[in-house]
Amino acid sequence: MSNTAAMTEPAPQKSAENPRSGAGEHKGDRLFRYAVIGSGLTVLATLGGIIIVMMVGGAKAFGTFGPAFLTTSVWNPVTQHFGALAPVVGTVLTSVIGLLLAVPVAFGAAFWLTQLASSRMASVVGMAVQLLAAVPSIIFGMWGFFVIVPIMAHYVEPTLQHSIGKLPVLGALVKGAPFGTGLLTGGIILAVMVTPFITAVMRDVFASVPAVLKESAFGLGATRWEVMHKVMLPWSRSAVVGSIVLGMGRAMGETMAVTFVIGNSNHISWSLFAPGNTIASLIALEFPESPAGSLKLSGLMALGTILMALSFLALCTSRLLIGSGTKEKR
Repeated sequence: MSNTAAMTEPAPQKSAENPRSGAGEHKGDRLFRYAVIGSGLTVLATLGGIIIVMMVGGAKAFGTFGPAFLTTSVWNPVTQHFGALAPVVGTVLTSVIGLLLAVPVAFGAAFWLTQLASSRMASVVGMAVQLLAAVPSIIFGMWGFFVIVPIMAHYVEPTLQHSIGKLPVLGALVKGAPFGTGLLTGGIILAVMVTPFITAVMRDVFASVPAVLKESAFGLGATRWEVMHKVMLPWSRSAVVGSIVLGMGRAMGETMAVTFVIGNSNHISWSLFAPGNTIASLIALEFPESPAGSLKLSGLMALGTILMALSFLALCTSRLLIGSGTKEKR
């Protein structure tokens, strides 16, 4: 009897509260799907539009000078002769200098925040790092012009010239009048600016290292340096390298801060004290004085295209490194 009753008992009806039971809910799902697809396509279309505008705007310069545009350092609006080599070299050099100075500081700060500092101190310093990352770039430029440039001119550059200026190879890097502005000063400003970003990424990476790995190493008698060197750094190597490349992308695109302190001279020199420029600083200075449709404006657009290519290369490299590190862990 019980089996018969169970078989004849009607099946439970679907609850009216099921979010997928009504036609209205299905319509809402479709609208939501179309909305998010539209958002993604909007981002893609915006990026594609920017790339097309820059490439079309720089086509005149690329067509006029050809490959020589990338190998010539002359930028002369009077003779209508433009080349991208000097600003490209300045962009790469200042970014490399900034990373060489920023990475050790960011690495040490991230390790101290995650492994040595108390929770209260780590919270205070972590907030200071976030505030430093939020400072506008023009403020860094003004600070660098009024503080860093005089220090470089009166103390750092004369000291370096007297100490290593007579050496065969290193001496060429410190030649020139100690004006305080130049590639080295631009790199220092970039180091101050990108350090908070690299520190934040490294801090998150170090904090995500499984505690069992560190505790096992400490249990075997390893020191803090050995734990960092042999456990934490190998585990997070790809992500750390990715954070450095992300910092490089941030440094290459910086404009106003570098413009204040680099000297804004379009030539290539072996000396780190010599004035120079970057792609972003040259565009910021020359763009307001470039007539529409002129070859000069096209040259600036071509420089923008090159800068975008360099930035995309840095960002893609970081994503590949972070992705390969994730696959290795899996």
